[in-house]
Amino acid sequence: MPKYSILIKGIGAYAPERVVTNDDLSKIVETSDEWIVSRSGIRERHIARPNEATSDMALIACQRAIQNAGMKPEDIDLLIVGTTTPDYVCPSTASVLQRKLGLRNIACMDLNAACSGFIYGLNVATNMLRGGIYRTALVVGAEKITNIVDWTDRTTCVLFGDGAGAVVVTKEILPEITGVLGSSLGTDGSNGNLLMVPGGGTAMPFSEEVLQKHDHFLKMNGKEVFKVAVRVMQQACEELLKRFNITPEQLGLLIPHQANIRIVEAIIERMKLPREKCFVNLDRYGNTSAASIPLALNEAYERGMIKSGDYVLMVAFGAGFTWGANLIKWQ
Repeated sequence: MPKYSILIKGIGAYAPERVVTNDDLSKIVETSDEWIVSRSGIRERHIARPNEATSDMALIACQRAIQNAGMKPEDIDLLIVGTTTPDYVCPSTASVLQRKLGLRNIACMDLNAACSGFIYGLNVATNMLRGGIYRTALVVGAEKITNIVDWTDRTTCVLFGDGAGAVVVTKEILPEITGVLGSSLGTDGSNGNLLMVPGGGTAMPFSEEVLQKHDHFLKMNGKEVFKVAVRVMQQACEELLKRFNITPEQLGLLIPHQANIRIVEAIIERMKLPREKCFVNLDRYGNTSAASIPLALNEAYERGMIKSGDYVLMVAFGAGFTWGANLIKWQ
């Protein structure tokens, strides 16, 4: 089998127009800008309109990624959408997005790995392209996470925002392997109850009791999530770097899941990375779940923080618990 390089040819992102600041939230729940910033680093977040679905945000991000790649929608033959907040239980958001993009007869799927969804999706696309059947993939992370947030719970509602990001990836035979080098993925289902939406599925179907208890909203044990997130994200990064014989000093940029500044700071301290090698934009977006990594990747690229030949390490952690990292030699 040919040894393909899997290259990111285009990036696109979208955040809803409506911006909600910490001061805005202080009018809804008992909180303050100081309280939120000191505990999370978040100052504002983007909130989708009531009639703005996950696929609507994904559509704009995809159109921008395809344009950025200098391609047309018909060039895409594989579409993967990482999301925890699909438009419908059925059909998949990927198939809805396929129709909106005007694509025909291509492979489409949703992938639910929570906040790790884009990391998982990029790994799946990479391996499907290397398998030889597919040529060009569109990998999306998109979330309307505020739909499953309890706006009476100040411990969670202050953390999340909506958005979407997408990349176009293609395969080429080059003198040496470059682009997406590899991934490190993991899951620990024994801790799933620490971060979950308990109601609304087949285990706890919608009922009057579910609605009264707000069990159709996100529940999180923040302290326990923090401890696990830091440990496994660090492990995923170190395992992946070791596999490709790359030291932290050789990294051009680390793009971590934008969930909480304390988690980010703990990871870069443990990896002994200088702060300038870590990209952070959570202060303006909050935690956008599966959209977090592609939103950050797009902004870092637009700022000129990624150069050809740089090693870029992306790492995320989410409900499940899931976690994963992608290592890219930028081309």
